[in-house]
Amino acid sequence: MTHLSVEMLAADATGPITTAGHAQLGIAVLAGIAAIVLLITKFKLHAFLSLIVGSLVLGAVAGAPLDKAIASFTGGLGATVSGTGVLIALGAVLGKLLADSGGADQIVDTILARANGRTLPWAMVLIAGVVGLPIFFEVGIVLLIPVVLLVARRGGFSLMRIGVPALAGLSVMHGLIPLHPGPLAAIDAVGANLGVTLALGVLVAIPTAILAGPVFSRFAARWVDVHPPQSMVPERATQDLDRRPGFGVTVATVLLPVVMMLAKALVDILVDDPKDVTQRVFDVVGSPLIALLTAVLVAMFTLGRAAGFTKGRTATTVEKSLGPIAGVLLIVGAGGGFKQTLVDCGVGRMILEVSQGWHISALLLAWLIAVAIRLATGSATVATISAAGLVGPLAADMSTTHAALLVLAVGAGSLFFSHVNDAGFWMVKEYFGMNVGQTLKTWSLMETVISVAGIVCVLLLSLVL
Repeated sequence: MTHLSVEMLAADATGPITTAGHAQLGIAVLAGIAAIVLLITKFKLHAFLSLIVGSLVLGAVAGAPLDKAIASFTGGLGATVSGTGVLIALGAVLGKLLADSGGADQIVDTILARANGRTLPWAMVLIAGVVGLPIFFEVGIVLLIPVVLLVARRGGFSLMRIGVPALAGLSVMHGLIPLHPGPLAAIDAVGANLGVTLALGVLVAIPTAILAGPVFSRFAARWVDVHPPQSMVPERATQDLDRRPGFGVTVATVLLPVVMMLAKALVDILVDDPKDVTQRVFDVVGSPLIALLTAVLVAMFTLGRAAGFTKGRTATTVEKSLGPIAGVLLIVGAGGGFKQTLVDCGVGRMILEVSQGWHISALLLAWLIAVAIRLATGSATVATISAAGLVGPLAADMSTTHAALLVLAVGAGSLFFSHVNDAGFWMVKEYFGMNVGQTLKTWSLMETVISVAGIVCVLLLSLVL
């Protein structure tokens, strides 16, 4: 297991933008995070604007010149968006095609038709895992929760027994699988290999989703007994379609980018020769940009044409998919700007210097930092990006495998105990018709189970890899 080392302080090659001591930097971090929390929760300011103000507060309290603090923020924002923006956009297009074509409904209906009351929780976590691969968590909730409510109401099943596994599958994909913005940005910040991170992420995600989904749902169903609110069961979105794509071709399309990136990771491991033609070909084929672009182009035919989409409707679907992600891109970018301000102020260096005498693994430290930011800001994406920037120097002397595990440790920490400052908390509360206390006992604890199970799996993998 990799531990902390003073020699890892390779970041901030140009030096910090402030000469503040550890105490002042610590206060600055708390002030910046407190400003973000207050603006989001108390004043209902958009997370993008809150992160900008929080970054400026951080720089000011740390004693950094205003122009340098602004430069740090804008530089971090630009670097984050340039590294992940195109991938987020392609993922949004793929998710929109999956939803509008009826492909998501086809996956759901096919699996549910073969499941009974005992196997439904397992079916729901599988559905959420497959559907959640290419789409954002919020989109996944919109797609799956109506189905969860319908199944629970018509079959007389416990809403928690059906709903918690679906939420667990979506959340695990969001935090641990690098088709999503947070893990992608963390990979970029840490310098990890995407294919290796994806492969290890799947290994961590499977047992984590099982524990937080089918297993934990047994307890959640005992603690909270609510009935599906009728007002939250909308009509199916694909009722205007004459036909929809088949189950097999839909699953194959969704998994195509994953297979392409995993193939690259496998070739990298087996060949490990940058001059080899095979490896060079797979370096291109398995790159995230090419993999997602290929999946989108294929989906236009396998999903769009199969659903009877004309060229005009396909173009409209693609166009509509890009508008809603503007806010996501801005928040992700602002999270990167806040992260860069933290790094440039010397916070990353301070953390390493303060903790160099601790007998704690770098992976556990990364998880704890992500947990702290998650609890403070409520955003898993902001927690992932900020924590990854802070612990990025730890990856300097790590192997490829351990650098990937560092990303997964951060991702696991970013999911810890969602509460009232998280938009997802309120979405789940409203969709399931629960009060705040019931949401804390189900959704919030489920997120905590995911986080703890995730870091345990990561630490166990670090012992054998």
